[in-house]
Amino acid sequence: MKDAADLLFFATLARQPSLVAAAQQLGVTPPAVSRRLAALETRLGVRLLNRTTRRLSLTPEGERYLQDGERILRDIEALERGLSARGDQPAGLLRINASFGFGRRHVAPAVSDFVRQWPDVEVVLQLTDRPLDLEQHGLDLAIRFGPPPDSRVHAQRIAGNRRLLVAAPAYIAAHGQPESPQALRDHRCIVIRENDDAFNIWTLSDGTREVRVKVSGPLGANHGEVAADWALDGHGIVLRSEWDVAPLLRDGRLVRVLAPWVGAAADIHAVWPPHHRQSARVRAFADFLAARFAAQRTADGETATAW
Repeated sequence: MKDAADLLFFATLARQPSLVAAAQQLGVTPPAVSRRLAALETRLGVRLLNRTTRRLSLTPEGERYLQDGERILRDIEALERGLSARGDQPAGLLRINASFGFGRRHVAPAVSDFVRQWPDVEVVLQLTDRPLDLEQHGLDLAIRFGPPPDSRVHAQRIAGNRRLLVAAPAYIAAHGQPESPQALRDHRCIVIRENDDAFNIWTLSDGTREVRVKVSGPLGANHGEVAADWALDGHGIVLRSEWDVAPLLRDGRLVRVLAPWVGAAADIHAVWPPHHRQSARVRAFADFLAARFAAQRTADGETATAW
């Protein structure tokens, strides 16, 4: 179906910031993308995209073609899935976004095992230091920490997770244990500058109370693994996700600080765009991750989870 192929081409193109990026996504050269776009606009008799060497922007006609075209593509996918005996079998391209640390350590190995189980699925994993907009970047699925970022997106909780206060035994030996959250103001704290959150304000809860503490220290980073490494070197206390520090707690290289106080909710969710039906491949991968992480938690035990 030539029209459907053009719709799919344009939907991919419109979600990219430039012709070069679109060419990389499509696996062709930029001139090939430019020629195909020109041919499509000639066939339709309208201009769909304004383009410069650096960026693309939709014309009003392009916005309508994209919006209605994606709806048509979803309807075609649903129709073919309903007619096919293999409609419930995962297949096709699955585009996933995750953070660098969690993506490298946990999502990438899961993808490796997933495609062995479902060889008809092709996966592109995009790791970033900041969450990507699902629709703008043409993503099918993203892995996020904490509550779903937007009530409009679809989300599936795939694992529980806590943010723990931890430090090296050497730091505790030299500076002592803080006796209350407020005492953290007198300690050297390692801060993580992620997203647009206030990096030096820690929200802590003991299950019944919640407090906000302004912390400070000589070190800060925009990467959680770097901050954890500094904590291992004895530079201070860090607030870090359990999945990252649990192995270090198990072997005693780090110790809990101020238990039972923990940071803000950090459960792990799989999320997908609001206007997308959950395809078989998205559903299968989210379920695969949930089962994998549950098995890992059971194997490690509730008090020594791999998270």
